[in-house]
Amino acid sequence: MHKRILYAGTAVVTLLAGCQAAKPAASAAAASTATGPVVETLGNYAVPANEFAYVYRKNNSTASDYGTRQSVTDYLDLYTNFRLKVLDAEQRGLDTTQAFKRELDGYRQQLAQPYLTEKSVTDQLVREAYARMSQEVSASHILIRVTPDATPQDTLAAFQKIQGIRQQVVGGTDFAQLARTLSEDPSAKENDGKLGYFTAMQMVYPFESAAYNTPVGEVSAPIRTRFGYHIIKVNDKRAAQGEIKVAHLMIRMTPNAPTADSLTAKKKVDELYSRLKKGENWEKLVAQFSEDAGSAPNGGELPPFGTGRMIPSFEEVAFKLQKPGDIAAPVQTPYGWHVIKLIERQPLAQFADMEPTLKAKVAKDSRSELNKTAFLKRVRQENQFMEIPAAKVYVFSKADTSLVAGRFKYQMALGEGMKPAQAKASGGKLLLFTIKDKPYYAADFLTFVQQNQRPRAGAEPAFAMQQLYDQYVEQSLTEFEKNNLEAKYEDYRMLVKEYRDGILLFQLMDEKVWSKAIEDTVGLKNYFAANQDKYQWEPRVQGTVISAATPALLVRAQKELTTARFPVTRNLPKTAVYGTGTATVGKAAGQALAELADRMLQDTLARVTLTGRVKKGEKTSLARARAESAATYLQGRGVPASRISKAAPTAASTAGVQVALVTGSPEAIEAELNLKNPLSVQITQKVFQKGENKLVDELLPKGPGTYTLPKDGRYNTVIIDKMLPAGPKTLAEARGQATSDYQTYLEKEWITEMRATRPVQVNEAEVNKLITK
Repeated sequence: MHKRILYAGTAVVTLLAGCQAAKPAASAAAASTATGPVVETLGNYAVPANEFAYVYRKNNSTASDYGTRQSVTDYLDLYTNFRLKVLDAEQRGLDTTQAFKRELDGYRQQLAQPYLTEKSVTDQLVREAYARMSQEVSASHILIRVTPDATPQDTLAAFQKIQGIRQQVVGGTDFAQLARTLSEDPSAKENDGKLGYFTAMQMVYPFESAAYNTPVGEVSAPIRTRFGYHIIKVNDKRAAQGEIKVAHLMIRMTPNAPTADSLTAKKKVDELYSRLKKGENWEKLVAQFSEDAGSAPNGGELPPFGTGRMIPSFEEVAFKLQKPGDIAAPVQTPYGWHVIKLIERQPLAQFADMEPTLKAKVAKDSRSELNKTAFLKRVRQENQFMEIPAAKVYVFSKADTSLVAGRFKYQMALGEGMKPAQAKASGGKLLLFTIKDKPYYAADFLTFVQQNQRPRAGAEPAFAMQQLYDQYVEQSLTEFEKNNLEAKYEDYRMLVKEYRDGILLFQLMDEKVWSKAIEDTVGLKNYFAANQDKYQWEPRVQGTVISAATPALLVRAQKELTTARFPVTRNLPKTAVYGTGTATVGKAAGQALAELADRMLQDTLARVTLTGRVKKGEKTSLARARAESAATYLQGRGVPASRISKAAPTAASTAGVQVALVTGSPEAIEAELNLKNPLSVQITQKVFQKGENKLVDELLPKGPGTYTLPKDGRYNTVIIDKMLPAGPKTLAEARGQATSDYQTYLEKEWITEMRATRPVQVNEAEVNKLITK
């Protein structure tokens, strides 16, 4: 279902899970055709009592107040609002649009899938997978490729080739050598066909079964998968490692990061690892420095994982940790650097806990083919599938070389392939097979053939026709069963109804509430103005927090922030070189000045002093002209003139302009001070709300000023520039909350309007039947 449906409130979330017992109304204008007792009427629409009872029990049976009058009446109120919205959507004809029908049909196809399987086979496959998960297999393989629908000749050739390779292995030829030279798996040239350790559900099912059934040190018989024929050498089997739960401290670094950034990240992670090995608190360092925002607030903890489910380099290091609390040296992955700490090892979970997940995996796994075969066999038997052999022979006789070329065309004439009496009885259509007395005709199959044919080089026409016939029969059986699911399974019918109502509700909620609240800017402004008292700032602080490793660093950081003239020298050209005798910005000077401009546009607090330089024999005026041209160039790149100054000219060995960049940017100062130790200084400059910073919260009562205090082994200065008093927020500042509140307001107004249009009359006698406490 749509995620946005959740925003409609608890009523929608709960009711979507249960409001499916009633069949769709023909239209909102029509009265309900309920034949039994009704729990309420909404205008002329009667709500069946058994429908509401079903919904209430389904969604409240585990609640502590289930069966109390308050619980029943509250839920009836929610259900009433839900049903009114669906009726409104039907009245607007939203259930008649092609878009609605397409979306509902898409969901219907998805919902049908669990009913198009064989439960007993699924259960058997799930238990087999669980049993295998207690063991991990290390294997190598050799592959000879052949497609699933290859001709018998191609299939035989591939089989004979893999069988010949197996005979070489059995005869003593080195498996790795044969894998490198003969395997059609491209990776075999690099890894000798080795696949490492794996467990159940990580390989295609036939391959997995062969690997688990082959003893260690032996080579399997040829096994076919959708990739082709394999032989498998089992190198080792071991008890499953189970799952491990770890925490990590991460310093981000992409594989293509600049060298300087890579070195900085490595220094930072090494420093953190060193501090952890000396006994510093893991949670504190993770909270302060880990760059995995998702796990840092939780001590860096990650979900449990097993073999083959994590980046290999990360997984290898993690599984080598033996005791909870052990910490591994930094390991690099494509995402950056990680320090990994073992929290616990978890054995294989109990079957009951894993069963739902395994069922979902089996449904998507290649072993589902076994399930499909069993399902089709059952549907054939239940629905009396019956072929007409003579008709099948006649249709197959039309296959010729045009079919394997992908150009087959054939139009059956009425009465073709039948005796006169048969033609008269069937209206001239040649019957091919029946499913529960529903006829399927040869002409329709030949149309299917023309629509689904494709070139099959080297194939026999009869072989191609048989494959297409099997596909047509399978599709017909599946569609027949699918079209009868609502009549056959009540729970499926209810589930489809749930999704139907959900789609309608989403469409109308979007129109009446969600999008309207965003697009109706005048209405939002009026609502915000009328409810200004709800959108107020609490007292805030504008200031700076400096945290340093030593008192000296703290003093220096505070000084640089105050003077705002911290020299920036790293990754910056010191001189823009000009050609002799010219003040024109050439290629070399332009490149240097472009880098300078980019830096100054990123750092809005940066200021530059340009000093023109002349070589011996050049006039001083040329130095001034060079400084002026450099300033003009920077302004042309977007740097404000107010941030550019020019110093007196100087003589030098190189003609050009000397660059001196200073800044008061906390980020730039922090980066420069952290060159030797990436954890030396942290500077945060912003407006702090209550709860954002513990140090600021402690100092709130003291008001503006500069405060120095140690905490958690760090030296800290908090500069409170000014107190921002409590007061009203602007609409821009409160837009998110105001929009959400306006949506709630619009929904309530809409419900009030619908209740006036469709007066609600509750049948208390039916309500009382649900009250058990």
